[in-house]
Amino acid sequence: MIIIGEKINGSIPAVAEAIAARDAEFIKNRAKIQAEAGATYIDCCASVPEEVEVETLKWMIDCIQEVTDLPISVDSPSARVLAEVIPYCKKPGLVNSVSGEGDKMDVIFPLIADTKWEVICLLSDDTGIPKSAEDRLKVFDKVMEKAQRYGISPSRMHIDPLVEMLCTSEDGIAMNVEVISTVRKRYPNIHITAAVSNISFNLPVRKMINLGFTVLAMNAGLDSAILDPTNRDMMGVIYATEALLGEDEYCMEYISAYREGFFGPKK
Repeated sequence: MIIIGEKINGSIPAVAEAIAARDAEFIKNRAKIQAEAGATYIDCCASVPEEVEVETLKWMIDCIQEVTDLPISVDSPSARVLAEVIPYCKKPGLVNSVSGEGDKMDVIFPLIADTKWEVICLLSDDTGIPKSAEDRLKVFDKVMEKAQRYGISPSRMHIDPLVEMLCTSEDGIAMNVEVISTVRKRYPNIHITAAVSNISFNLPVRKMINLGFTVLAMNAGLDSAILDPTNRDMMGVIYATEALLGEDEYCMEYISAYREGFFGPKK
């Protein structure tokens, strides 16, 4: 599983306070603990007004790169902000994100076409978030057509089906499962990602819903997730599910992760 560490995001009150105070040690510590917990990427989201977003993200990226060599997931709703901050990263990472909205793909895709950068693609467009699996897959087709035009291979793309709150869903996660499994069937080497905690908003004991969703989504084809890698229960479930799905020969990754302390009793 590709783990995109979510803990450096200005929408989190403690992170917002650190950004406002320019508390570099706070940002560095959050990057370090996520790296040590097994993250693949460190997400970096400022959640500040766009006029100060580039400068803020540059400062945050510098903090992260001081303490870890992990690639960064540069995160902003503005494609033009993303385009400006990408050069500040020392190595190719993950662009978070583009969608079928406006000209986002036309801004980002040519910029990363001849690089090793990967990109998260949301299945939404100018009409918003489609309500059906069929309509989300229509957006997916348009995204893939555009990516092919710019020479971006499926293996560099992380498709986000846009997980919404379970408590307002009429069919549980059936639509997400349909989208994930269809995308996986069409493009076996593409990545499929999700912000797994979105599923449990406004529900009690959210971690139980998050854990259950992660297992079901992985079974459908999810291989990338935006989550808290320091959550030992979640990391244990991910390693266990990979083993159960036959993706971990002789359970060696599961055993190694346990020995390294990614989950299980704290050492």
